[in-house]
Amino acid sequence: MSARARIRAGDPGAFEELFDDYAKAVYNHAFRLTGDWSAAEDLMALTFLEAWRLRRRIDGEGGSLRPWLLGIATNVARNARRSARRHEAALARMPRGEPVPDFADEVVGRIDDAGRLAAVREAYGRLRRQEQDVFALCVWAGLDHAEAAQALGVPVGTVKSRLSRARRKLAEYAEPPPAARQVVGDRGPDKEEIR
Repeated sequence: MSARARIRAGDPGAFEELFDDYAKAVYNHAFRLTGDWSAAEDLMALTFLEAWRLRRRIDGEGGSLRPWLLGIATNVARNARRSARRHEAALARMPRGEPVPDFADEVVGRIDDAGRLAAVREAYGRLRRQEQDVFALCVWAGLDHAEAAQALGVPVGTVKSRLSRARRKLAEYAEPPPAARQVVGDRGPDKEEIR
């Protein structure tokens, strides 16, 4: 019996092998989507829980189950973001108490890469959801166009066009403002030229 058939039948050993083979890929994908190690761990766990629930939908024949799992992870992350927005909205409606200093923010502020990660996440966040999904699967998770199409349930041509748009937009968003492009040491025209 194939591994796919064993997973589909609910064999715990086969599912354990699936976890061992793909947990790192799912975690890395979840981290890239969230930018948070703890949230990525939660998303990875929820992805495999959801995969267990959906195991009967696996085709008996086929290749790697990585695209299937990353597609589930993408949907789980989207649902988590939606739930977080609702939670934040509910908290915003509650009366505010005395602010408590958050020492975690101070610690995070000391990490040099936090600024770069925030800039990447900001540019990524400006993309449309469909472009984010394709970019995360193809660029960050390393899926080819066919695998990403399979994970998202869209044609390969759609994946290619969304990825192209996402890359073009990210390059545009990464372009520094005109004032920042001035060459170091360039002080503008000499006083002689201004006369």
